[in-house]
Amino acid sequence: MTQPGIRPRSWLEVRWRQLRNPPQPIVRAVAANLAVAAAAGVALLVYDLAISGGAMLPGGDLRTLTIGLAVVVIVVAGSLLTYLWVPLPSGSGARRRRTPWAGMLGFFASLPIAYLTLVVTFELLRPLLG
Repeated sequence: MTQPGIRPRSWLEVRWRQLRNPPQPIVRAVAANLAVAAAAGVALLVYDLAISGGAMLPGGDLRTLTIGLAVVVIVVAGSLLTYLWVPLPSGSGARRRRTPWAGMLGFFASLPIAYLTLVVTFELLRPLLG
């Protein structure tokens, strides 16, 4: 039920407005995960280039283990940073609270970011650097 004189917005208009004005906790969660993912992506790229260049590193070629470790680091560190950086709204009180839900927000933000980090690192940057 709409009030007189107020035009209902279409689905696309609502989503466009949400895209232009994202909630601050979401922006913080994504920023925390992107910062961790960028560092992990650079480390993966450096390791992959060193192995491909013939460097003799201790332990040999551990690219699979390194990729798995990078994904775990992105997920865990992104969740922890989001937990620490994204407090829940205080409501009527002045006390800021943190709950496991803030960490879950970081966890769910970190999964696609970890995947995109691997795609950008190995499918975009790695072929460019030879």
